Amino acid sequence: MTNTAVEVQDRGVDGMVELRERRAALLANRRLTWVFGADDPGVVAREAWVGEIRLRVHIPRAHSTEGRPVVLAFHGGGWCWGSPEQSRWMAGRIAARTGAIVVAPAYRLAPEHPYPAAVEDCWAVLTWVVANAGELGADPTRIAVLGDSAGGTLAAVLALRARDEGESRIRGQVLIYPLVDLVGLRGRGLGEVVKNYLGGDGSLAEEWQASPLRARSHAGLPSALVLTARFDPLRPHAERYAAALRTAGVEVALHRPRLATHAYLTLPGISPASRGGLARIVGFLRERLG
Repeated sequence: MTNTAVEVQDRGVDGMVELRERRAALLANRRLTWVFGADDPGVVAREAWVGEIRLRVHIPRAHSTEGRPVVLAFHGGGWCWGSPEQSRWMAGRIAARTGAIVVAPAYRLAPEHPYPAAVEDCWAVLTWVVANAGELGADPTRIAVLGDSAGGTLAAVLALRARDEGESRIRGQVLIYPLVDLVGLRGRGLGEVVKNYLGGDGSLAEEWQASPLRARSHAGLPSALVLTARFDPLRPHAERYAAALRTAGVEVALHRPRLATHAYLTLPGISPASRGGLARIVGFLRERLG
């Protein structure tokens, strides 16, 4: 995340589209599937749309076609780049091993669509899943949210918002190296990403939908699995959020592999820790979603 953030700063906002296209080309290169992974053979991946929001829907082949749980999976990329395709390895295996339908939205990206556009898109997808559960073959009472990096932030925000709006369908949250407090981040790297995401003078970082650690209360949230890594620059964020959840009485499991760094769960070909992280996620979701 950090290296790409510096590249965004060096190229300027005008180069953002080019940067996204280059990253998309890498993901589409079949010679590089050994790095990024591929779809699970036990899953059918198809597209759906919620208005102008594209969804990548991972449907397990070998499980019941009715009443399946749903995992909403939000990709990382500093809210400025990224796509559901970069997490296809993880999403596909979660679907195949849990029997859940994994719905991964291509939410709007900054700086063209600054905060809270991504939050609103993710909320719209949750609302759509509940309203269209019958068509999906899904059980709208068994939903989990999951995200890595910026997507982990969005997952945490959705869990908070669902609680506040009386939406009790979310049974678990999987937060993978999330960035949970945007206040005070400056300079090259993360600070530039946050500036692109929030726009303006950065004062919106105080809002809990930007910085979920700053929510008034974390009580009453669904159980959480928080994943980070020993060499992850966002490890303090993830661990502070896990501590805040525990203090509020939320059941929390924390996974921190020793020999891993940020983004390891989207790089299965070069990160042995990705298998252990995936196993933790699958076990947690099986327990929470039944």
